[in-house]
Amino acid sequence: MNTAPGSRKNVIFIVIVASLGYFVDIYDLVIFSIVRIQSFHDIGIPEAAMRTGGEYVLNMQMGGLLLGGLIWGIIGDKFGRIKVLFGSILLYSFANMANAYVTNINSYAIVRFLAGVGLAGELGAGITLVSESMHKNKRGYGTMMVAVVGVLGAIVAFYVAKHFDWRNAYLVGGGIGIFLLALRVGTFESGLYKNVADKKIVKGKFSMLFSNRERFLRYLYCLLIGLPIWFVVGIFVTQAPEFGKALGAPETLSAGVGIMFTYIGISLGDLFAGLLAQMTKSRKLAVFIFQIMIIISSVWYLSSTGITQQKFHWLAFFMGLAVGYWATFVTISSEQFGTNLRATVTTTAPNFVRGALIPSTFLFEFFVHRFNIITAGYIMIFLLSAIAIFALTQLKESFNKDLNYLEE
Repeated sequence: MNTAPGSRKNVIFIVIVASLGYFVDIYDLVIFSIVRIQSFHDIGIPEAAMRTGGEYVLNMQMGGLLLGGLIWGIIGDKFGRIKVLFGSILLYSFANMANAYVTNINSYAIVRFLAGVGLAGELGAGITLVSESMHKNKRGYGTMMVAVVGVLGAIVAFYVAKHFDWRNAYLVGGGIGIFLLALRVGTFESGLYKNVADKKIVKGKFSMLFSNRERFLRYLYCLLIGLPIWFVVGIFVTQAPEFGKALGAPETLSAGVGIMFTYIGISLGDLFAGLLAQMTKSRKLAVFIFQIMIIISSVWYLSSTGITQQKFHWLAFFMGLAVGYWATFVTISSEQFGTNLRATVTTTAPNFVRGALIPSTFLFEFFVHRFNIITAGYIMIFLLSAIAIFALTQLKESFNKDLNYLEE
């Protein structure tokens, strides 16, 4: 263990707290996709603007994730992982409560931006803390549990939105976050970070990622291997009503139900990807297999003429299963860098990948206007998957890597 002797209970507690934190993170991250139609109707968004208005609000949330990833990552390396866990949950909990009182699309977008800033700190700090607190041969199990428990937040979000008004669904998300804050009082800082906390070394300096060509490329490849994940969730599933219409579905496909089935798939995918990496002792092999699964499941979805609700639910599940290498992707990013930059990378990487949905959406819209929504979907998924697979081949295997080192 990398923690002090007798700290087994501390490690278990850290995994539990990080898992519950990611649970709330996912709830708050997907709640907009689930309540988009209902909430837009209530605040007066016309039917013709539903899809583009949704992209606007979602892109604002993703923009917040981009900025927040940078802010919380630097704080995590300079001042400790625990401070990020506390600060981020406070911000996104209050932002989600405020979301219950929006009255127009611009206030909606601003509040989702603030929520995004808060949400950005949760996963990276949790994965960093777990990775640094567990033995190198077992840390994959810890990060796997964080992801498996975490993505169940999407299922809870669906059922809350189904039984309550959309405004109350946001209030529930904020309330759960405040409750979780109380559990974090007893969380312990990682031993690896404590060892360098008081040393006069450069910590959390984002520019270090660009000052060395090899380090920059390592960071860039970490970002690129996750590119297809949020495109599948943010476009294919969130815009299910529009894709269903283009495919000639006999009834309108429900994005909310699709999100639920997608995240059930992601939960199992994270479990299988983690176990596969542990069995093969290769995170790269696990990610490659799942990237191929993304292509297969996406092509199946885009070619499903006359798609029914039931078939869509199964396809959403399989696409979710395929993008379920999320936790393995974040773990790889964490393992690629030294302790003085690890939180910066582990926090910015998943949020920059989420934020990459913004340019991906713009490019997708370009192809939609040039061709149609189905052809645009094909082009984007093949393009993003090709980039991700190439980036994966450029990274070194990190399964057994000792994390007790610094970036010079």
